[in-house]
Amino acid sequence: MTELAIFDLDGTLLDTIGDLAVACNAALALRGLPQHSYEEYCGFVGNGILRLVERALPEPLRTPHTVAAVRRDFVEYYTAHIDLRTRPYEGIPELLRTLAARGVRLAVASNKFQAGTSKLVARFFPDVEFAAVLGQREGVALKPDPAVAEEILHRVPVPRDRVLFVGDSGIDMQTAAAAGIRSVGVTWGFRARTELVEAGADHLIDTPAALLDLL
Repeated sequence: MTELAIFDLDGTLLDTIGDLAVACNAALALRGLPQHSYEEYCGFVGNGILRLVERALPEPLRTPHTVAAVRRDFVEYYTAHIDLRTRPYEGIPELLRTLAARGVRLAVASNKFQAGTSKLVARFFPDVEFAAVLGQREGVALKPDPAVAEEILHRVPVPRDRVLFVGDSGIDMQTAAAAGIRSVGVTWGFRARTELVEAGADHLIDTPAALLDLL
């Protein structure tokens, strides 16, 4: 019986790519730099804002100074416009409510900066009780390092064989493996099914409701 479900945020619970893309393009436009499509941004996201900005910049401009400056502009714009295009994936609110009703504890483990992670979870899931909502914080390694999963397991001390880690990227599958917990790859997110398979996903699901069959 599953006692804890840990979810990635972007591409798993929420479709955030529209707001991420617009914010990053706005930061690039300030400098007269080329912008990117939503599809391109699907390949840029997953490793935190710093890597997103780095991937969006032309290679000759990927210096620490420029990346840091564009990141500041991105965070300022994104924080102010964080929920204009973002929406939960169909079936996600119902899934979370069902899991909670069955006594499964819930947590979020994201590589998005902490303020953005907290704001989005509070905005779109105000009635859902999460045991932990953790994003990128200074001094804490990003996924696929298992640090965030380990922190959640410390807060919710349940046997690892009763935990599911749910995400849309190979990074999430690697995080689960490093933490010694079962991984569930979702195919409705930003990354291809093949990436999840190659990263060693223990399970693949095509709809949120299918997670209930894995409990």
